[in-house]
Amino acid sequence: MRERPLSPHASIYRYMHTMVFSFMHRISGVWMVLGVGALVYWLMSAAAGEAEFGRANALLGGGLCRALLLAWLAAYCYHFVNGLRHLGWDAGYGLGKLQARRSARVVLGVAVVGLAVAAYLLFCPRAGAL
Repeated sequence: MRERPLSPHASIYRYMHTMVFSFMHRISGVWMVLGVGALVYWLMSAAAGEAEFGRANALLGGGLCRALLLAWLAAYCYHFVNGLRHLGWDAGYGLGKLQARRSARVVLGVAVVGLAVAAYLLFCPRAGAL
């Protein structure tokens, strides 16, 4: 077999924040897809009856599953906010270097605040009964 040249990949390019955010966007998308399995299981157990729903809640209510839920929630918050950034880029806004750096900081800030609010409402008892 003949040796063919490889196309450039991440180890060749100089570090850039947009590259890191692109990788994070892809990783968060894959992580969310994996979490859909748990969501489908939980919804199917609710449709299967009270006994099955109780078993699913007992299984998914453990500490490890709560940590995974928090990680899925973090991935969702980041992916959603960064997706809005990508929509802005598609419309031609924020394509300059300085604008891209600023929007990266905004994405992280809004994602962290969104995660904090969503985690509080999800994990703190009586949070919704304000």
